[in-house]
Amino acid sequence: MNRIRKTFGDLRQKKQKALVGFVTAGDPTPELSLEIILAMCRSGLDILELGIPFSDPTSDGPVIQRSSERSLKKGTSLAGGLAMTSLLREQTDIPIILFSYYNPILRYGTGLFHEDAVAAGADGVLVVDLPPEESDEMTAGWERSRLDLIRLIAPTTPPDRMAMIAEISDGFLYLVSKTGVTGGKGLDLDEVSKKVAALRERTDLPICVGFGISTPEQVAGIATLADGVVVGSAFEKLIEENMAEPGLPQALSRAVKRLKAATLPEKIR
Repeated sequence: MNRIRKTFGDLRQKKQKALVGFVTAGDPTPELSLEIILAMCRSGLDILELGIPFSDPTSDGPVIQRSSERSLKKGTSLAGGLAMTSLLREQTDIPIILFSYYNPILRYGTGLFHEDAVAAGADGVLVVDLPPEESDEMTAGWERSRLDLIRLIAPTTPPDRMAMIAEISDGFLYLVSKTGVTGGKGLDLDEVSKKVAALRERTDLPICVGFGISTPEQVAGIATLADGVVVGSAFEKLIEENMAEPGLPQALSRAVKRLKAATLPEKIR
């Protein structure tokens, strides 16, 4: 069964919401990155967004930009991200979404990327800079049932475009909470609530909200509105600030547990 669909179905039965965690593959080193991610997966993360480092991550804020720089300096590439996915899949069954910009996939070869991502055990891909009107260039020849294409809904997306994007999406929809880049401040729950309500009128797919979410209180607030909450910069900031500490995987484990607790029924009534 599709792991993404199963995860949301299981969470729905338990009246929980998904904690979706983003980390950059290979940061701060490939070996430590694998340890960190496995610790997160074992501590309550529901879905992993594995970031493929890119030299010009225009949608990301400074924290994730620096994580990409560190990873690239250690030699991590799209091929390295796929190899890490294979290693993760040997030890965890949670859904893995490859988060990338289009250039690395285009250079790798779109057809080959699809085959290798599926073989590695990835469940989906999110290409942040590829609009729906141009995505056929990437997905021509893909079997949609084998690799979900997760699409973004911006806070400025009008209702008719929401419906169009939802119609061609798989897995879940990623609703961006605010304009700007990842990691910024200014989360407005009232505005997010309106956007989630408008999107729900146009799709049955799960809706996950991300950008600017870092605290348990913010996670709980978003969890009352959406099916999942995406946290990225907060995890990468913790990595950046504790790279020299021997207990870094354990620190990420504790952070996941705190945020996951905010998605439980008693926190989101």
